[in-house]
Amino acid sequence: MSTNQCDIGLIGLAVMGENLVLNMESKGFTVAVFNRTVEVTDKFAAGKAKGKNIQPTRTMEEFVGVLKRPRKAMIMVKAGAPVDAVINQLTPLLEKDDVIIDGGNSLFTDTQRRCKDLEGRGLHFVGCGVSGGEEGALKGPSLMPGGSRESWEIIAPIFTRIAAIVDGEPCCRYMGPDGAGHYVKMVHNGIEYGDMQLICEAYAILKDVAGLEAKELADIFTEWNKGDLNSYLIEITSQIFRKSDPDTGKPLVDVILDKAGQKGTGLWTLQSALNQSVVISTINAAVEARVISSRKQERVDSSKILPQPKVPKFAGDRADLIAAVRDALYASKIVSYAQGMELLGAASTGSHWDLNFGDIATIWRGGCIIRAKFLNRIKEAYERNPALHNLLLDQYFTGIIERTQDNWRVAVAAAVKHGVAVPAFSASLAYFDSYRSARLPSNLLQAQRDFFGAHTYERVDKPGVFHTEWLDSGKQPSERAAEPKPSQRAGE
Repeated sequence: MSTNQCDIGLIGLAVMGENLVLNMESKGFTVAVFNRTVEVTDKFAAGKAKGKNIQPTRTMEEFVGVLKRPRKAMIMVKAGAPVDAVINQLTPLLEKDDVIIDGGNSLFTDTQRRCKDLEGRGLHFVGCGVSGGEEGALKGPSLMPGGSRESWEIIAPIFTRIAAIVDGEPCCRYMGPDGAGHYVKMVHNGIEYGDMQLICEAYAILKDVAGLEAKELADIFTEWNKGDLNSYLIEITSQIFRKSDPDTGKPLVDVILDKAGQKGTGLWTLQSALNQSVVISTINAAVEARVISSRKQERVDSSKILPQPKVPKFAGDRADLIAAVRDALYASKIVSYAQGMELLGAASTGSHWDLNFGDIATIWRGGCIIRAKFLNRIKEAYERNPALHNLLLDQYFTGIIERTQDNWRVAVAAAVKHGVAVPAFSASLAYFDSYRSARLPSNLLQAQRDFFGAHTYERVDKPGVFHTEWLDSGKQPSERAAEPKPSQRAGE
């Protein structure tokens, strides 16, 4: 192939990279590829890429040389230092207005730094969230690009073509400046953690309280997937329960070790939420559940020492409990998304991204891991009120919570009574109960803070900031308006 003939190039031929290349080529684009290990490039060229409009290259110079101007180079390597290393190799070979796209799970602050640095050198940089796993990359992912609008417009003809399509619309829209795309992907992954944990807790109640077997669970999840809970994760869960282990003949799920892994995006989501004082308790519970699951031997040892709940076998109506668990799953899922969208709102304001929540819900409807029917309802909620502060306050979602909350409480109570851990269900319900409460017990907390550290408090009946001498030489506590205090106080 002669020079300057490839529409786009991709660096990093792991599974996601390979599948994105095959996707691009299938949509009519000519793609250059490069991998640090030449053997990987050669294997791809001789295998899946054979006979296709895919140009293997062996050096970075050759790779850049075959790209059409403005050059578009997409990086699919491990987040962190490897991305910086590739950028450092690429930049001396590029010219003004060329575009570098990072499609990995990079931390959004890294993307902001790279964007500023590269734009200062006249290059475009796009941090693009890519969701959908191997299948999505090949058949159509959900894409979340962030960077300058000008850089987005250069890559838009390719990215809108390779994305998943739902109702005739590509699951790819411009998210906003610098790190916006990677931030949206990070929150997507946090919500994904929440969704998966909530499904696991539904499974735990149905299995350990109601005593249901894998075949029955498969039928239940298949049925749920026909209604409001219709989603990719519910669908694959029903298929998982139907798979038998060829070695033992048991359901495969029963022989898989209960020790979960994670790659860090959930933790990043928590850290970002803490920094912005946003509550994402469902996602937090999901991350912590993975952490405690990884301590397998400790749990096995503890199970032999710690007391178990002394409750009789479940004697209630199974159908009622199944319905309660379904409603608890739906209500908790709404809370998880409400928390995720609030976090996106806080980041959008803080970073001046002007995120469009309707757009985000739209592109999450297909291609990605959290794709679900009810994302249409989230899209509609933001169409009704673009300034909606919390998804729970939208009329549609308020109605669902009203309909499901009794069953939600039944499911959580059944789990607690039978000693089944449901941290994400419980956290979701506690968030809802806190958010709907006009008064919380934090008045006592403020009194405690003032008692031990003179942190002051406000009153319900008059304006101002107050401090009480709680132990005034053995006399009655006295109250006075607080004087300005140094910021460093005792305690905390």
